[in-house]
Amino acid sequence: MTPNERIAAERARQISKEGWSREHDATHDGNEMYDAAIVYLTFDADTPLRADGTPDGWPWEAAWFKPKDRLRNLERAGALFIAERERREGAGLPLGDIEERINEVVKAIEAIAA
Repeated sequence: MTPNERIAAERARQISKEGWSREHDATHDGNEMYDAAIVYLTFDADTPLRADGTPDGWPWEAAWFKPKDRLRNLERAGALFIAERERREGAGLPLGDIEERINEVVKAIEAIAA
């Protein structure tokens, strides 16, 4: 499976299993999905955690932070960046560095899955 396929599969899982939709994602207009993606992209064993067990920058309640292994965290990061891109496109907002971040995730997945 290619990195893009892995990311697309995780995005599809978020929609079908978690019940997230573009309408729901549109309510996260404070860049929460971007922030969560950054956390999953950069999370490792050395990441300092807040008292609630989440890294700095985690935008939601602690119960929603569910780190897995590095590959799954990257897949989640990519899917969250995709969701944020879709949200921004739908709202007519600039994409900022979303494409660069997605490419960063793809390269990191390639390095692991190679």
